[in-house]
Amino acid sequence: MSATRYAYLGPEGTFTEVALRTLPEAATRELVPMVSVPAALDAVRNGEAAAALVPIENSVEGGITATLDELAGGDPLMIYREVLLSITFALLVRPGTKLSDIKTVTAHPAAQPQVRNWMATHLPGVLWESAASNADGARLVQEGRYDAAFAGEFAAATYGLEPLVTEIHDAENAQTRFVLVGRPARPSAPTGADKTSVVIWLGDDRPGALLELLQEFAVRGVNLMLIQSRPTGEGIGNYCFAVDAEGHISDRRVGEALMGLKRISPKVRFLGSYPRAGVSPDEVGPLREGTSDAAFTEASDWLARSQDGRI
Repeated sequence: MSATRYAYLGPEGTFTEVALRTLPEAATRELVPMVSVPAALDAVRNGEAAAALVPIENSVEGGITATLDELAGGDPLMIYREVLLSITFALLVRPGTKLSDIKTVTAHPAAQPQVRNWMATHLPGVLWESAASNADGARLVQEGRYDAAFAGEFAAATYGLEPLVTEIHDAENAQTRFVLVGRPARPSAPTGADKTSVVIWLGDDRPGALLELLQEFAVRGVNLMLIQSRPTGEGIGNYCFAVDAEGHISDRRVGEALMGLKRISPKVRFLGSYPRAGVSPDEVGPLREGTSDAAFTEASDWLARSQDGRI
């Protein structure tokens, strides 16, 4: 395995590359652009890269399905870091292009919901075509295949384009969350401000099946930060759920919730416990009464005394 290579969703000039360069270790790694999320994650699976940074969620549309599906399937991988990046788009064009000249525009599919209203107002009737990434859309404009691309303003110089319009976004304070993914290993130590990600497969398609899964978290006071259903590909009505929960797998409440899920779900895939981006332990709210590690230990000791007749 190449311990010095980090893959990312490319080509050069993507928001993913910008997010990756915010990590201190990126300065000492060879950063390798890949054509797609599956290609970036496969580079980790086959040993071409030690880790890959890929987008997993945005604040406008929720989970990035390509990433969620890749993490749920194939050889297991684990999340070790997350990065939050504020997103605003520029409309990149070849020099000399005016707004009235634009008949076709391209970008990554996740960009469309973030600029849809702007397009309806300023580019009505213009044809949208999806690209593998926003930077790849810029490359396609450079090649003359499209008239404009929504991408980061920083990508303009890389592809010889001009930002015709900047600061484009339908939602204020839009953010995208990226995750650094590697091969499975022991999670990093808990920080007090952590997140645990899992994929849970639903068993029988019956009333209350999902509720039973969620109750494993609820009764232990584990707050869920994301839950998104994804089809398993095994027929209509067969779903798995990508879940982000507050806390670390070493926290008793989280560990016991995962054990409960393992007992009642046909399959559970642990995707990692890792520090929450931009959140310090001081900013994490108090635990619900009875859900701290000390409370679990006290209850376990009480059970042992009761079993021994030491009531």
